[in-house]
Amino acid sequence: MNKQKTVILTKKLSKDFGEIQALKGLDLNVPEHTITGFLGPNGAGKSTTIKLLLGLLQPTKGSGEIFGLDIQKQSSEIRRGVGYLAQNPHFYAEMTAREVLQFSAKFFFTGPKDAIESRVDEMLEMVGLEDKSNRKVKGFSGGERQRLGIAQAQINYPDLLILDEPAASLDPMGRADVLNIMDKLRDKTTIFYSTHILDDVQRVSDRVVILNHGEMIAQGPIEELLSAGREVVYFITYEGDAKSLRSKVNSIPWISNLIEEPFNGVKRWRITVNDPDLSKKELLPLLVSFNQITVLSFGRKERELEDVFMQIISGENYEK
Repeated sequence: MNKQKTVILTKKLSKDFGEIQALKGLDLNVPEHTITGFLGPNGAGKSTTIKLLLGLLQPTKGSGEIFGLDIQKQSSEIRRGVGYLAQNPHFYAEMTAREVLQFSAKFFFTGPKDAIESRVDEMLEMVGLEDKSNRKVKGFSGGERQRLGIAQAQINYPDLLILDEPAASLDPMGRADVLNIMDKLRDKTTIFYSTHILDDVQRVSDRVVILNHGEMIAQGPIEELLSAGREVVYFITYEGDAKSLRSKVNSIPWISNLIEEPFNGVKRWRITVNDPDLSKKELLPLLVSFNQITVLSFGRKERELEDVFMQIISGENYEK
């Protein structure tokens, strides 16, 4: 398997504003064709990082590369391959969605008008605005403006798409639309986006980066983040008499705890295991082999990103 190329790479990237250290020694690594959620409380340094990557701010210390190009010395060249959506995109209110994209496309494409129109049509279809292409932007909802902003950011076929809070202030339907568009773009580009909506990150992201007080405190694939430093718990609902089985199950070396509890009118076991790999293979076959009970449901408790985030931000013990 080929190793993924690195799109964003920073080394000890730092930014001071007078005596305030907004960003402290950031070592960021974003692989190609991933969706990376950039998380942190307000004031953590997310916006500062994005501005440094885009060349809108100069670092105090450290360095950074995008596509292997220096973010300080080759910023103009970098921006030709980057699409950017600000947190609150602004458009000329009297322009239609089609006119906005036509205007943007002319900065990147030369050649036949038909080729530009084809690209505009492609973007309108991608974000689901083809039936509203001739409506003025001033009549668009917040979700429609965000979708138009993504289309505008993607108009130049960028190799990197940077989105600043793309689903902020949207209703659930608007958020779902934005997430679906991001998922569609997964194979076409690399997406790096800041957000405070943790549920959205868990739904669509491959990787997570967490900042706090200007320092990176976690980075990596989301599955690793969710599984690190955690106990593994299974829930089993069943019918039958399991009194004689509890001691048998508790005596198995890789089962560390068993609690019986009522659940929606049926009996449920909460089983904590200390060998996740072995339990994955053997726990369910073991339970169904007991004739005294009938297993109704079996599932592993999934950890939520919000739990991990709060644990990390609060400084509780966490294994990276």
